[in-house]
Amino acid sequence: MKKVNTKYIRETKLQGKKFSALTAYDFSTAQILDEAGIDIILVGDSLAMVALGYENTNSIGMDEMKIFTKAVAKGVSRAMVVCDMPFMSYHSDISTAITNIGEAIKAGANAVKIEGSGEYIYSLVKRCTEFGIPVISHIGFTPQAINAIGGRYIQGKTFDATQELLAQAKKLEEAGAFAIVLEMVPEENAKYITENLSIPTISCGAGKFCDGQVLVCDDVFGKFNRFKPKFARRYGDMRKLIYDCAQQYDNDVKTGNFPNDDEVFHTDK
Repeated sequence: MKKVNTKYIRETKLQGKKFSALTAYDFSTAQILDEAGIDIILVGDSLAMVALGYENTNSIGMDEMKIFTKAVAKGVSRAMVVCDMPFMSYHSDISTAITNIGEAIKAGANAVKIEGSGEYIYSLVKRCTEFGIPVISHIGFTPQAINAIGGRYIQGKTFDATQELLAQAKKLEEAGAFAIVLEMVPEENAKYITENLSIPTISCGAGKFCDGQVLVCDDVFGKFNRFKPKFARRYGDMRKLIYDCAQQYDNDVKTGNFPNDDEVFHTDK
């Protein structure tokens, strides 16, 4: 079983194939996703909300991301583990950014994801590439910039806006990014961008014509219920399953039905 790497991801685009990506934040979930055939497991900063209960992704820091990255990496054999670089972990200067990115790699990540564009980001991606650190870029709606954007708004809706996104993507491609996440971009416009890049695009609410798809696992499993993005498909109702199991356990304990004789130890006669 070959380990998924940047070459594998690039070749899927050349071969006209698709690849899958899901988030994971713990050992057991990562192990299951890996066994299920998921190609990229993203330790997303979305864990700030779905695992830690924060209001947004900006609340999580590098120390927390390293803990979750280590846990996920231990559960994975085949998939590529990608660490989402958290808010302000790479913004102040290149030196600090590289130090933090290096810590993510040491924690077990095979690559990192960096939001945004602009000359500083292009320089950072280029520096990472020179140091042998694979980077997935992220443009369109960038959650870490939600305060500046003013909310969760679709990006690249007009011709000019789409051309701007393509220009950003091309500069990130030139800087060395091996793939680019397009978040909340109209499907037709994401298709145009995808067709004009040599590196793969990953859709996060950007339609079916991107080379890969990524979703938050808690949305897919039906575990997180604070909100559900329009573009997320629920494949199960894990929240109800956990609730039902917990409720049945609670009832069994209080009625004396748990434990039974098979679930206890007895002293020697």
